[in-house]
Amino acid sequence: MARKVSIAACQFVIKPVKDFDAFAAQSVKLLDQAKGADLVLFPELFTLALFTTFDGWRSRPVSELVKVDTYTNAYREFFAAEAKRRKQVIVAGSHLEKKKGGYFNVAYVYGPNGLIHTHDKTHIFPAESAWFTREGDRMEAFDLPFARVGFNVCYESEIPECAASLTEQGAEIILCPSYTFTEYGFWRVRHCAQARAIENQVYFVHCATGGKLPKGPLPGGWTRSSIVGPCDKPWSAPNGVIAEARANVQMVLRGTVDLDKLHDNRETGVAPTYRDRRRRADVYRAWPSHLDAQAARKAAAAKRAAKVRRIGS
Repeated sequence: MARKVSIAACQFVIKPVKDFDAFAAQSVKLLDQAKGADLVLFPELFTLALFTTFDGWRSRPVSELVKVDTYTNAYREFFAAEAKRRKQVIVAGSHLEKKKGGYFNVAYVYGPNGLIHTHDKTHIFPAESAWFTREGDRMEAFDLPFARVGFNVCYESEIPECAASLTEQGAEIILCPSYTFTEYGFWRVRHCAQARAIENQVYFVHCATGGKLPKGPLPGGWTRSSIVGPCDKPWSAPNGVIAEARANVQMVLRGTVDLDKLHDNRETGVAPTYRDRRRRADVYRAWPSHLDAQAARKAAAAKRAAKVRRIGS
């Protein structure tokens, strides 16, 4: 029997809510549309909608967005209960949470039997630094009942080593919850997700937060969630897009990925990049790195300065 995984990406659009129950009701509407999927994915930091529950939220500084940590326990309990009730694996997007050492952007996965995995975002987008969030250090693939998966949260997809590490750990599907503040940012993540899918011959599920509030510290979100894979003949779409949502509307994107097809493609595909991107690793190590080039430039500059001093003396 073919190993196929049914995926539902919940494209969440932020809007003001009066309390946690209203936020939960918005999430439930999406979960209801994701019925029957093996894997349900919410986007990055969609819980920032909860910031609108605080008095005077429109005039608060952007640094106070971390106050959504107030709802961490309610958020965890809600998604744990929904995964158990629906007997589904639910990727609860990500959430700003206070842990030892500061605030982190934490992604969660829940299954029918409880918490499965968490991931602290390892590469904070420069604009996130205004929220004083810290960076995690782990990039780990983990097993679900139907596939081996891992996280590249938003900006992590733009760092090739993040996806490469996961696929070398056996990941077949990379989960990419994101929150991009402009259409430019959206396409950076989307194009990078597609590139990582081709480089590593892996599936990427890109689920993005949307929303545009007229005033306040909450950033806007541009979204068109998608499921992408390698661009090769085993898939019907030459552009590698398996499923794609409409832009900037709240909806659930459904699609199915074939894991056997992925592994066959790694062995027999026209472009076996999963194998070849490490095949000549010995040569790559011999090539000058960015740090090598930087050191060489500093050495050359020091040599020129020394020559000028000699001539001057």
